[in-house]
Amino acid sequence: MPGPDTPVQGGVGPGGGWSRILAGVGVASALVAVILDQREARSAADQVWPAFVLVAGLLLVGLVADQDGLFAAVGHRLAELAPNPLALFAGAAAMVAVVTAVLNLDTSVVFVTPVLIYAARTRGQAEVPLLIGCLLLSNTGSLLLPGSNLTNLIVLGHFHLSGGQYLARMALPWAVSVLVTAGVVAILERRSMRPGEASTLPVESARPDPVRLGLGASAVIAVAVLMVVLRSPALPVAAIGIVAVSVRLWTRQVTIDKVDSVVGLPVLVGLFGVATALGTLGRAWSGPATLLAHLDSVGTAVVAAGASVLVNNLPAASILAARVPAHPFALLVGLDIGPNLFVTGSLAWILWWRTARASGSDPPVGRAIVLGLVTVPLAMAGALAMLAVTGSH
Repeated sequence: MPGPDTPVQGGVGPGGGWSRILAGVGVASALVAVILDQREARSAADQVWPAFVLVAGLLLVGLVADQDGLFAAVGHRLAELAPNPLALFAGAAAMVAVVTAVLNLDTSVVFVTPVLIYAARTRGQAEVPLLIGCLLLSNTGSLLLPGSNLTNLIVLGHFHLSGGQYLARMALPWAVSVLVTAGVVAILERRSMRPGEASTLPVESARPDPVRLGLGASAVIAVAVLMVVLRSPALPVAAIGIVAVSVRLWTRQVTIDKVDSVVGLPVLVGLFGVATALGTLGRAWSGPATLLAHLDSVGTAVVAAGASVLVNNLPAASILAARVPAHPFALLVGLDIGPNLFVTGSLAWILWWRTARASGSDPPVGRAIVLGLVTVPLAMAGALAMLAVTGSH
């Protein structure tokens, strides 16, 4: 089981030349937007910047929590206590859903994926169900709180909702979509949920270091409270992340290189620039707003899911929510669950693939796409039905 000193291979900064290219494209896009329409560009930037500040803070908190062994400890207990493979899958699904809701889906795929791989290996069973479940549930589970997904914050930029108010509207849709996704994966992967070849790693070497209930746990609890209570938790959460990581840097328990690999500033800058440019376009061009105004909740969710696959859910959120959407919660159902349809849907796919590869596993991309095609319509239908029950749209 990976402990606090396990190298973090992934983060929002996947590394390599393409991240610098993305940063350049983002900066250039934002500059063009400012030149063409400074007022609308400023409005678009005001809408999207909290999302990027928040996710940076959450990733920093996730790094400290991982260093304290919190994720590894939970995964190890699951592997020890689960009486059978199905119980292990259920516990892993619950872990992914909670981590995603509180610490963002990118944090989940980066820090939970290796834990689940090691949990499967220590049990001598197939990794595929846990790997696919981690990816699909990270996307689906990001419906619960504003900070669970960058797209949530971008869409909610038009509304004055606290985390608790948003939670009250999305708790049922989140619960149903998570249960549907987990249930479908469990049913379709039931044959692989059996003991496989023994792990190539000695079981003893997979034991985590003792968990440290200190800075990491305190930061997670503080973030969870702020995410529910505050309307704009971005700056407070970022401050917690910065303080926590600064303490670890001061005590030399973490390096600047590891922080950089987790946060991935070039990627965040690039995505911010692209989001600002598309938000500016959506304000100047009435096409997307007119389309959404003529759609019901189901049509809105379908369009959002399709747009996520075509251009990624973050740019899709920027352009579809540039003006106040008629059905914001249905829009989020499509933007958050829809990315499970294909690898282009969200950055989480790339982070999941890189993290799994770095952990010595072969991520089942093709199988994940097949299961995504099955789970997305069912999960979206369940979520939309619950929105209708609660009177939200």
